[in-house]
Amino acid sequence: MLILTGKDIHSVFSMRDAIEADKKAFVLHSQGCAKVPLRINLETDAKDGQCMFMPAYVGGSLNMAGVKIVSYFPANASKGIPVVPATVPLIDGTTGLVTAIMEGTVLTQMRTAAISGAATELLSNEDSCVGALFGTGGQGSAQLEALMTVRSFEEIRIYDTMKDRIAPFIEKNSEIAKSFGVKLVEAKTSKEAVSDADVITTVTTSAEPVFSSEWIKPGCHINGVGSYTPSMREIPSEVLLRASCIFVDNKEAVTAEAGDFIIPAKEGLFSFGKISGELGDLILGNLKGRSSHDDITVMKTVGFATLDIVTASEIAKKAEKAGVGTIITL
Repeated sequence: MLILTGKDIHSVFSMRDAIEADKKAFVLHSQGCAKVPLRINLETDAKDGQCMFMPAYVGGSLNMAGVKIVSYFPANASKGIPVVPATVPLIDGTTGLVTAIMEGTVLTQMRTAAISGAATELLSNEDSCVGALFGTGGQGSAQLEALMTVRSFEEIRIYDTMKDRIAPFIEKNSEIAKSFGVKLVEAKTSKEAVSDADVITTVTTSAEPVFSSEWIKPGCHINGVGSYTPSMREIPSEVLLRASCIFVDNKEAVTAEAGDFIIPAKEGLFSFGKISGELGDLILGNLKGRSSHDDITVMKTVGFATLDIVTASEIAKKAEKAGVGTIITL
């Protein structure tokens, strides 16, 4: 059994690798090769954290199964430990043996950011030069890298309601931004962040929209990443109505979990029928994405375990080839 730490993963797996792994997962999902029960969420008695279990089997060319064990404990930030700790065991579909166990926090950060990266590559205008990132938490750095990997941005504006976190985030990511030739800018307000932005990624746990539709210019692409429960929302209803196309990672999961759609649907402001389809069908060419430079496009993700299993499998392959990780026998 191969054991991989977060450091091991970073040493062999790039953001571009993660984006390609996610694309592979989207296609396998859309081709019906994956069996993915809805995520199981267990809340603690104190309601100060959630433990989530995300099982999946991916057939087709992969034939692997696994489960991501992931938790959300906001108070961990003050303890200096991950807010979203995770672990992923990978199971061989032929023998049923666990072939690898890897640190899941880094995997989650990379595969989640890669969803935005893939969607931005597929749906945004190729000449996009101004980006906006909402949220400087554990996902922030990976989301930033994903944006820079797929588009040649001149500047990316960083905004967080906890404003004292913005400057340290910019300092932390200044070196990688410089390597991409990108200027990171502190946005004082959410309006300042999104005004004239070509691509916006939101990765917050907000219960209310984090910007207004009237601030969004024609041609903008928006990645909604952070909200993952029916009570959370980041994208205003009016943007959904303006959008020329709305894509999701997994329609079943999004319609069950995404407050960005569920809340306005209950208010009579949105119909699930407005969802264009899944990213996998867009990649396969079964659906059309952006049709003009002025189209507003939206991608909403809540994540699903196929992404974790495919990404974990690709990581394990690269690690084995590079001789990275620790082999143990239980």
